[in-house]
Amino acid sequence: MSDPQRKVFVLDTSVILHDFNAIQNFQEHDVAVPITVLEELDQFKKGNSVLNLQAREFIRQLDKLAGRSMLNDWIPLDGPDRGRFRVLTDERPQTDAGGAGNGDAGELFGNKKPDHRILNAAITLARAEPDRRVILVSKDINLRLKARALSLHAEDYETIKIKDVDHLYKGKIELEVDNPDVIDRLYREEWVPVSDLFPEPPLANQYFILRSETKSALACYNPRTDRIERVPKGAAYGITPRNAEQTFALHAVTNPDIPLVSLSGAAGTGKTLLALAGAMEQRRDFHQIYLARPIVPLSNRDIGFLPGDVLSKINPFMQPLWDNLGIIKNQFAERDREYKKIDELVETEKLHIVPLAYIRGRSLSNVIFIVDEAQNLTPHEVKTIITRAGENTKIVLTGDIFQIDTPYLDAQSNGLSYLIDRIRGNPLYAHVNLEKGERSELANLASMLL
Repeated sequence: MSDPQRKVFVLDTSVILHDFNAIQNFQEHDVAVPITVLEELDQFKKGNSVLNLQAREFIRQLDKLAGRSMLNDWIPLDGPDRGRFRVLTDERPQTDAGGAGNGDAGELFGNKKPDHRILNAAITLARAEPDRRVILVSKDINLRLKARALSLHAEDYETIKIKDVDHLYKGKIELEVDNPDVIDRLYREEWVPVSDLFPEPPLANQYFILRSETKSALACYNPRTDRIERVPKGAAYGITPRNAEQTFALHAVTNPDIPLVSLSGAAGTGKTLLALAGAMEQRRDFHQIYLARPIVPLSNRDIGFLPGDVLSKINPFMQPLWDNLGIIKNQFAERDREYKKIDELVETEKLHIVPLAYIRGRSLSNVIFIVDEAQNLTPHEVKTIITRAGENTKIVLTGDIFQIDTPYLDAQSNGLSYLIDRIRGNPLYAHVNLEKGERSELANLASMLL
């Protein structure tokens, strides 16, 4: 007999493609998956993208869980105080009675698309279990709205989701210094003891804008030396930072002791440009520079659907990276060695643009890998990229967590936010949030007033 205290969560396809281990994350409650979800996953099982990986891993998990009985019976999940699992095969709700689950989603919304079959499966289960709370879980906000229109409870999948995006770690703080002698000592000796500014050590690689009544300085906490060290305003391959945050960003990108860096901020703050300039400055320390961006405008279709070779397929999506390389080149005259060096690096594939789908399964050694628009990656995709890092590899992720182009992610659930929230304070990691736009006064005006 079912326990009325235990809820039943019905998962749609978007949840499985976001987290193949989702059925294990509902504690003592029961989890169900409509048969239509398995049919949709079957279309994703072939390919090299992370979505294909998620589909295959989930199918393998079901294969280990049980045999035919899961179509008819609830199967206990492994572990103490865990719920049960089953596949829902009945997707034909009855429409002759009121209450929860009243109505056929296909008839109400005009067609029999897979989303409506998933709704019908949840509705049928709600009618069959009137004493229990049945909840549809989906990353698709439109599907959740349709479920609520049918008096069916619906929620977002929040297991891989940060709780407070408004207070997400920014990587830097401004600090008023009562004793200006501390700033004098910082300039004189290039460092000060942590105890001069803090009762205990701050987060590893955290940046500071130190101010007194008459002086200011930029600094960083170095966890390897346990000191507050001065951050000088440097330049990289002709690019000079224009504000404190950009100075911090370039310092993090060019710091050989920090193999993982993330830069966040709105358009025009200089994230990608600083990452590329920092990589060019360090080109002698690595065998190759890899550049990549998520390809999202094709509705998750693989780039193989486009004509031409790999380079011609991905080039339209990589144009912003080429634009930023052009800015760096234009810091020099055409006859300058630095100008010609960029063309040479591209021609010899020392500076190489790659599709992210080709990264899984590779080991990246002696490379600096820049991933632009990382907010369009899932947490699992970010993990897949970082776990490719071999010896002498540096990974820089850039993006704006409030400008997301994929429908199943938001500011709380995207891979960049998840990375910042989970790895902040690690000695191998630094993060900087850039706030001031430096593209142009016109661009700043549009950002503020339009």
